[in-house]
Amino acid sequence: MKRFLCACSLSLISTVGFAEGQFLTNAPQFNVPEIGSGIGFIDQYNERYIGEKVYREVQRQLPVTQNPWLEDQLMNAFSSILSQTQLGQPIGLVVINDPQINAFAVPGGLFALNAGLITNASNMDEVAGVMAHEIAHVTQRHYSRSQEAFKGQGLLALAGILVGALVASQADGDVGSAVMVGTQAALMDKQLSYSRNQEREADRIGMQYMYSAGYNPQSMADFFEVMHRATSRVSFLPDFWFTHPLTTERMSEARLRANQLPKVKSTWRDEDFEILKLYTMVISNQATEQQLQMLVSRNSYAAQLALASFYLKQGDYKLAQQVLDQAKSHQKLHNLQTLIQTDILLGQNRVNEALTVIQSPASIMPENRALNYKLAEVYIRQNRPELAQPVLNRFLKNNPRDMNAWRLMQQAASLDKKSPMHTINVLRYRAEVQFWSGFEEEAIKSLLHAQRLAKDNESMSATIKTRLTQMQKDRQFRA
Repeated sequence: MKRFLCACSLSLISTVGFAEGQFLTNAPQFNVPEIGSGIGFIDQYNERYIGEKVYREVQRQLPVTQNPWLEDQLMNAFSSILSQTQLGQPIGLVVINDPQINAFAVPGGLFALNAGLITNASNMDEVAGVMAHEIAHVTQRHYSRSQEAFKGQGLLALAGILVGALVASQADGDVGSAVMVGTQAALMDKQLSYSRNQEREADRIGMQYMYSAGYNPQSMADFFEVMHRATSRVSFLPDFWFTHPLTTERMSEARLRANQLPKVKSTWRDEDFEILKLYTMVISNQATEQQLQMLVSRNSYAAQLALASFYLKQGDYKLAQQVLDQAKSHQKLHNLQTLIQTDILLGQNRVNEALTVIQSPASIMPENRALNYKLAEVYIRQNRPELAQPVLNRFLKNNPRDMNAWRLMQQAASLDKKSPMHTINVLRYRAEVQFWSGFEEEAIKSLLHAQRLAKDNESMSATIKTRLTQMQKDRQFRA
C-alpha cells in the first residue's frame, strides 16, 4: 500500500501531467507568460520564507540523501533548465531516499526529487523533463494564483499539509495509509491539486524550458508512459488521487507536442547516466549485490563504481578496493572514482594516502563541491581544521543552507581548541546544522548559549545577535 500511495498521491508531486487538451499547431510555440504582481498574489518575499520553511521541514521529517556528488550531478542539469527562466538562485534541490517516482516544487524555489525518479529513468533527459515541469509550476507561481484553492488557508499552513502528507505516505503499515486516506487526503484534494489549466501550462512551458536547455522533448512523453505503467495497478484508490488521470489520450497529446519540435540528441552519454543511476540505486538501497555483480561481469565501468560503493557502504574496504581496481583498468578519470577511493582509505584510517588522492583533483577544480568537501573531511581527519574551514566557507557564502558544509564546519571547530572562540564557534555551527535540519528551537537555544559566552567580545556578539534575530524571525513567520 505504501508504495502505491507514494507513487501517485500528490497531484502537486505531479510528473504525470505532460499533456495539453488543446489544438496542437504544426510549429513550436515558445510563449512563456509574464507573471507579475497583482491582486491575490503572494509576494515573492513571503514565498521565499515559505520555501525555506518547507526546506527545513523536509530535512527534518523526510529521508533526505546528504550526498554532495549526487546533488551536484542533478544540480548541473537543473541549473541548465533554470537558466531558461527568470528565477534567481533556488532555495535548494534535495534528493529524497524513496524508491517511488515522485518530485515536488514549493514556492520560492525548493525542488525535490525522489531517488526512484532517477532509478526508473532511462536517461538524463527524462529526469530533466520532470525538473522542467516542476520548474514551470514555480515560474508561473501556480500556488499563489490558486486563490480559490487556498481560500481560508495560508500558504505556510498549506506547506505543513504537504510535508505531513509526504511523511504519512512513507509510514509503515496501514497506519500511514489510513492517515493519507483520511484528513490529509481530504485537505490535499482541495488545496494541493493544481488546476487542469495549470497542469497544461506547466506541461507546455516545461517542455519549452527543457528543449531550450538542449534536452530531448520526446523524453518528457517517454517518462509519461513510465508513469502510466507505474500507476496502472492502483485503480482501487479514491478519485482524489486521480485529479489528472493517466490516459492514452493524454500520452498521445504529449507525444504530439514533442513531435512538433526538432529532434534533439541526449546531452548525456549513456555511461554518464548509467553511473548516476546505479550509484543512486546503491545509496538508496535499491540495488542488490547480485544485480551489480552481474553487470560487473560485463565489464561495465558504471557497475564497477556502483559495486565498489556498495561494498564501501557495508564497510568491506577490501572488496571495495578490489572492485575499484577493476574500474581503474578502464583508465578513466572520474570524480566519483576519486571520491570512492578517498573514502576507502579513510575507512582504513590511511588518512595521509587519502589526502594524496583527493588534494590535487580538489585543487584543480576549486568549484567542485563534492571534491572539496571530501578534501575538508580529510583535513579534519588530520586534525588540521585551519585548512578545512576556508574550503568550506567558500561554498557557504553562496549557499548558507548547505548542511553538509555546516556539519563539517562544526567538526572542524570542535578540533580547533587553540582558538579563543572554540566553544562559541562550535555552538554557532551546531545552531546552523540544527536550524537547517528543521530543529529551529534547539538552534535558537544554541545561539543564545553562544551569545552568553561571547558577551565580552563586541564583534562576535554583534554577529551572533544578527543571526539570532533572523532565526527567530524565520521561526515566527506566518504567511
